[in-house]
Amino acid sequence: MSKLENLIAELCPDGVEFKTVKEVYKRLRGTPITAEKMKEIADENGDVRIFAGGKTVIDSFKKDIPNANVINVPAVIVQSRGIIDFIFYEKPFTFKNEMWAYTSEDRIAVKFLYYILKNNVQYFREIASGMGSLPQISLSATEDFRIPIPPLEIQREIVRILDKFSDSNDGLISLLQRELILRKKQYEFYRDQLLNFDSDVELKSIESLSKILTPKIKIKSNDYLTSGIYPVIDQGQKFIGGYTNATNVFPKGEYIIFGDHTCIVKFVDFEFAQGADGIKIIQTKSDEILPKFLYYCMSNVRIESSYARHWSKMKAIEIPIPPIETQKKIVATLDRFDKLCNDLTSGIPAEIQARQKQYEYYRDKLLTFKIKEEFD
Repeated sequence: MSKLENLIAELCPDGVEFKTVKEVYKRLRGTPITAEKMKEIADENGDVRIFAGGKTVIDSFKKDIPNANVINVPAVIVQSRGIIDFIFYEKPFTFKNEMWAYTSEDRIAVKFLYYILKNNVQYFREIASGMGSLPQISLSATEDFRIPIPPLEIQREIVRILDKFSDSNDGLISLLQRELILRKKQYEFYRDQLLNFDSDVELKSIESLSKILTPKIKIKSNDYLTSGIYPVIDQGQKFIGGYTNATNVFPKGEYIIFGDHTCIVKFVDFEFAQGADGIKIIQTKSDEILPKFLYYCMSNVRIESSYARHWSKMKAIEIPIPPIETQKKIVATLDRFDKLCNDLTSGIPAEIQARQKQYEYYRDKLLTFKIKEEFD
């Protein structure tokens, strides 16, 4: 920070000039292409990336893209419809012509614009909120957006600092995200290995080992209170809002949550309320199996995805019942991996979350400039 502070003191002690994006950057146009055509030409080995609305991204070959306007310079892509966001990209690419992008002769200036726009993404999402069911921003939203233009030396130092934290290829957040992916694969490998037993281990159906619990009263969505002391679990097995009526809360214990539609399995060991019909609250009813061991077995089961209800399939699946001591050792091993991969208080996700907050703090701090006063 001291280097940056010295640069600011030396090069722009009285503030910096602000200009609109269109005054400083060149706007790029994309390629007219339909979603159907993108599906047709998608090829994971392709040498051109095509961006569309939302999170739709494919790779393809230039020869297969009709009327291709391939861009070969660093640019900031404006995701203007659906998901409002900004992407920095510097390999060959194009995008659906409902979007647009910006570039400059200097890569640093382009990356600086990316960080400026990313730091103001909430503003763009808010001005898009009133434009129908699918959020969308107009071209003028970015064209007329005023941004600080400090000297290039200052831009370079800011980009250098933010790149260290960001989710760019070599940024700390990106490195942690890649580490998390590897750890999850490692976790799944050990889970598969540890839950694979010889044929002499007894098998029993999930139904014979468990029971379904039902709440005393069904909670309506307008009963969720953000200030409630009991979390409410919804169809996506996410804890949302809060609830205050203790008579309708499952007491502290060990529960398995199974989604009929999503087939997601979660383990819960605290008080909570059920807020959706599309989930099953499961408890073990046999001393032969540990609740956490049953959870890991169920999470290891692959069930076909469709909109049909799946508990009828899940409950019929037979799982191995090794001795309790063996179950304890397996649970202890998988718990360590699970904590590393999923714990928001101590695992890699917690580190990513902390670094993300740190990155956003520095991004906001570094991109706040005093406006240079103009004198006649």
